[in-house]
Amino acid sequence: MSYCDYIKGLAHGEKDQHRTYHDNHYGFPIDDDNELFERLVLEINQAGLSWETILNKQSGFRSAYNNFDITTVASYGDEERTRLLNDAGIIRNRLKIDAAIHNANVILLLQKEFGSFKGWLDLHHPKTKEEWVKLFKKTFKFTGGEIVNEFLMSTGYLPGAHDEDCPIFCEIGKHNPKWMEK
Repeated sequence: MSYCDYIKGLAHGEKDQHRTYHDNHYGFPIDDDNELFERLVLEINQAGLSWETILNKQSGFRSAYNNFDITTVASYGDEERTRLLNDAGIIRNRLKIDAAIHNANVILLLQKEFGSFKGWLDLHHPKTKEEWVKLFKKTFKFTGGEIVNEFLMSTGYLPGAHDEDCPIFCEIGKHNPKWMEK
C-alpha cells in the first residue's frame, strides 16, 4: 500500500500528523539547509521505528536539536550528547545521536565547498537510488538504502513520494522537484 492509499483510508481527524505531512511536506523540494538536515535526522531516527513515532516526536526533535541549526548541532560535545541521551522527547539512541552530530559537521564542510547542502545535492542530481546510496554511505553516517531513499523522495530528488493520481502529486509538480527535471 502506498502512503497516498494509507492517507486516503484514514477517517477524518484520524492520524492528522500523517495527513499534514503527506499533504504539505512529503515530496516537496526543500531549499533551506537546516530543513534538509532536519529531514535527514528524522529519517535516520525512523530506522527500525514507525514514521508515526517520528512525526509524534518531531517537535521534541526540533527543541532538542536547536531547531536543527547545523552550526549549533555540529558544535555539540559530551554535555549535549548526554542531554540528548536523556531526552524522552526524541529517540535516545547513541548511534543516531552521534550520526546527527557527525553529519552536521559534514554538512558544514559541504557548505564550505559547494555553497550549501542543497548545492551539493543539486550537483549530484540526477543519480539512481543505488548511486545516491553509495554516495551517502561514503559521505555520511547511518545512511543505509531505505534512509537515503526516503530522504531523497521526501525532499524531491527521487520519484515515488506520491501516486500519480494523488492530488498532491500535481501540487508538487508546481514546485519543480529535481526528479521531474529533464
